[in-house]
Amino acid sequence: MKTKTKIIFLIIIVLVLIVAFAVLLSRENVAVLHPAGQIASKERDLLFVTVLLGAGVVIPVFIMLFTIAFKYRDDNPKKRKYEPDWDHSKLFETLWWGIPGVIILILGAIAWQSSHALDPYKPLDSKEKPVNVQVVALQWKWLFIYPEENIASVNFIQFPEGRPVNFQITADAPMNSFWIPKLGGQVYAMNGMSTKLHLIADHIGEYQGSSANISGEGFAGMKFIAKASSQADYDSWINKTKASADHLDMTEYNKLAAPSKDVAPKAYMLMQNDLYDKIVMKYMAPENKDAEMNHDHMNMEMQ
Repeated sequence: MKTKTKIIFLIIIVLVLIVAFAVLLSRENVAVLHPAGQIASKERDLLFVTVLLGAGVVIPVFIMLFTIAFKYRDDNPKKRKYEPDWDHSKLFETLWWGIPGVIILILGAIAWQSSHALDPYKPLDSKEKPVNVQVVALQWKWLFIYPEENIASVNFIQFPEGRPVNFQITADAPMNSFWIPKLGGQVYAMNGMSTKLHLIADHIGEYQGSSANISGEGFAGMKFIAKASSQADYDSWINKTKASADHLDMTEYNKLAAPSKDVAPKAYMLMQNDLYDKIVMKYMAPENKDAEMNHDHMNMEMQ
């Protein structure tokens, strides 16, 4: 009786811890669990589905572990039948191979479908004109270039709610990873390459963005603000930034690109519209630069 009481008490403790953990997650502002955008919502749902399917294997295994340990313990007064030659059961074999097999097939189908549906290169369906933003990962800060507006900003980005944002991402520093947890998953920023990410904010708010790849001593402070605003507030910010006394050309960019930590947000009037292309091309072999430049311009026109 004492042993049964201990087992029941242990089960109760485990259940209480699980419930407490679930309540804590629901109250804490865990970004990936409280999405503010279309892509992040789908990624959260995918996370929940995969965890629940995985639990379909993990939970029965732990139940069997404790059941077998309790049932066949040495001091059990009800001695169980001793069958040293028993080594096979068609029913059990079917269950512990069949159930995981079915779950793997389901997960495979979900992974295939979601990989295409959530492809970061896939433009979002929307009647609204997208905002095009070019992102450069530096040491240890983020540069955002708005080529159509001829402005740029450091560690701050703004866009209207409900409008898709088309990011082009590169790096002029050690490889990094661009991430706005409440809006969508991360995409790597690499030297000499231009990757893409398409996001949209469903609600007005300020969302923290960060680096998701350790990149040196200033990594912890490599954060930025992603602000989703009304169209009117966005237009006002654009006009204000265009009037900035700080100008960004290649000379000023080279100063900005020098390593620095915990950089405060700053806005610039963009004086060199092909700055992003030059940053990407600086890592290309000379014979490949012209071909790559023409290819990128063709892609931009197709978008």
